[in-house]
Parts: sequence; structure tokens; C-alpha cells
Amino acid sequence: MTTPSTTQQPDSRQLMTELQSFGLRLVDPSAGVASRRGGAGPSDHKAVTVDGHTIMVPVHTSTAWHSPFTAEAPDATGVSRVMRGSIPIASISFPKQPRFYAMQTFDGVPYSHIATLHGSDVLATTVLQTCIRYESRRKSCKFCAIGQSLAAGRTVARKTPEQLAEVARAAVLLDGVKHMVMTTGTPNATDRGAAVLCESAFAIKAAVDIPIQGQCEPPDDDQWFHRMKAAGIDTLGMHLEVVTPEVRERIMPGKASVPVSRYMSAFEAAVGVFGRGQVSTYILAGLGDTREAILDTCDQLLARGVYPFVVPFVPISGTPLEDHPAPTPEFMKSLLAPLGERVVAAGLRSTDIKAGCGKCGACSSLSIYEKESEI
Repeated sequence: MTTPSTTQQPDSRQLMTELQSFGLRLVDPSAGVASRRGGAGPSDHKAVTVDGHTIMVPVHTSTAWHSPFTAEAPDATGVSRVMRGSIPIASISFPKQPRFYAMQTFDGVPYSHIATLHGSDVLATTVLQTCIRYESRRKSCKFCAIGQSLAAGRTVARKTPEQLAEVARAAVLLDGVKHMVMTTGTPNATDRGAAVLCESAFAIKAAVDIPIQGQCEPPDDDQWFHRMKAAGIDTLGMHLEVVTPEVRERIMPGKASVPVSRYMSAFEAAVGVFGRGQVSTYILAGLGDTREAILDTCDQLLARGVYPFVVPFVPISGTPLEDHPAPTPEFMKSLLAPLGERVVAAGLRSTDIKAGCGKCGACSSLSIYEKESEI
């Protein structure tokens, strides 16, 4: 494992990048919002606030267990010291457990089984906790843990529109949630989840005014983008995850059947519906794509008006890639520093996104590099 920087007092950007690469050991695992193991991402993480910016940091991974960073138990004000060995290097805090977690739906399901708090003010849910790809070892994405939380009884296989609307309304009213992310396992090879996102968004918007991002694979018919927009979805995420064809075939053989070329044509059609900067994709750095391949793909995305949200890969326990190393902080900086400049130059800042992962920014320090590029 790469040794972290020898600088004893890292700046906040450096610290966030290192924490997301190395993870964090917790003296008090109960601090802040309850973390969870497995499930749709981000999994095996805990929300941590560094210098006013909330990020998701691995705490349950093998990398985190050997992390050089330890967070002491929070004091009476909720502040915790981060230690590198015996040396204190920074102060952090943890977002509080949301009040809506104490509630259950009218039909008796705990709200936390329907949707969870990501970052500090984002409600996130996996509408379908099953996937046609995950059900086959030959086709499944090797980094995916979507079925783990279902097997452990921490969620339900299908969240109904009524349940989602009920929980979303409570999260907004009780905890000030600002926007919502709805992802889904892929149920079929046609609409690929767009239909279930439409009916869910329609019910949520009828109950509460909250910006929503829908996330699915590119549907087979571009008309679905118009339907999703009409149903109340404000922004769309279609996640490449890996950009090089041969790496896609190795890491996610089922999902690779939808080629990058289809993603690019879908991006163009979706931007025409949702607008520049309101369509995004998730790219996992550290799975075999080179720095140059990722940045070249990001240039293509930016030219199409798509926000490229590049995050460090986190090996999740129980998956085929649980022992795959996370990318080093140096590799992430080599990606995010130039990407931050390119995002700003293209006029696609994360702050302008209405809802979703890019707006939240907790799984990557990309938005910090954007801000520095604007100075």
C-alpha cells in the first residue's frame, strides 16, 4: 500500500483525497449517521465533514482496517480529531443521524429500509434492489454489492411509489434534505429501469417538492428521456463506471454489452431533454483505465454537455474485487486536478446541477478542485 504524504498538516483537499483512498479507522463506530455494509453504493462508508465539506469515507473495507488515519471519539460538540499515528492532523465532524430514520411506513417498513441519507442533505434510494446482471456470476459487475443489504434484511427488494413518496416527504420536513437520488438495479434489457423511475418520481413529486436525479443504464428508446422528464426527474445519471472496452469486458461483462458508443448517443439525446450539465456519469478510477483514457473520455463527455463525476474505486467486502487496491491519492490528484479545470472551462460546474451525485460531491473531491480552478 502506498504510504500517505509525510506532511503532518495536510490541507483539506489533500486530506479528503487521502481519506477516500486509505479509509478511516473509527474509535467510536457509532458516531454520526449509521454506516452500512453492502448494498448499492456508496457502501462500507461513513459521512465525514472536513472543513465544511461532507465526504463519504470508507470505514468497513480491508483498506480502511489498515488505514494510517484514526478518528477519535467525538467530543461534546461533535468534533473528532484525526490522528496519523500519534500525531493529530485535522479536526472533523460527523453529520447527525436523521430524524426520519426513527420512523416506519404505514405498512410497517422502517424508513431507513426505503431510503438513506447520503452526505449531509441527500436522500438516496435503490428502487429495485435486484438486477438481471447481478443474478449471474458470468454477467455481474465485479465491484457491485447491490444484493448484500437485501440478503442481510436491511432493505426491501422493491420500494413502492407510495413508500418513496412518504419517506421523501418526511426527510424534507424533518431533516431538511435538499435533493434526492433514485438508482435502480437493471430489471430488463429494454427500458433498463426507466419505467420504474418514472412511476416513482411521479409519486414523490406529488407528495413533496424536491429535485430528483434518476439513474439507470441507457434505455433502448430515447423517448424514455422525455417520459422521465415529464414524470418529474430533474437530472439523469447514466453511469459508465469503466471507459476502456477491454476493461469493461473484464470488470462488468454484462453491462459491457451496452457499448460506450450507445452511452454517447444516449448522452446526446438526454442532454437535449434535460439540458447541459443536468446529465452526468459516474466513472470509477482505479479499475484498470489509464489516466489518459479517463481524461480523454471526460473531454468527450464535456463536449456533449455531460458532467463526468470521477470517483476513487472502493473495494467492497464480499465482492470479487474486495482485495483490489484502491487508487492512490497521487493517481486521484493527477486526474482530478486537470479535470477540475476542464469542468470549469466547459461551464459544467457541480454547483449548477439540480440534483444527484455530482451536486452532492461526497464520493469525490472533484468539486474542491473545481473551486480552486475558479480562483
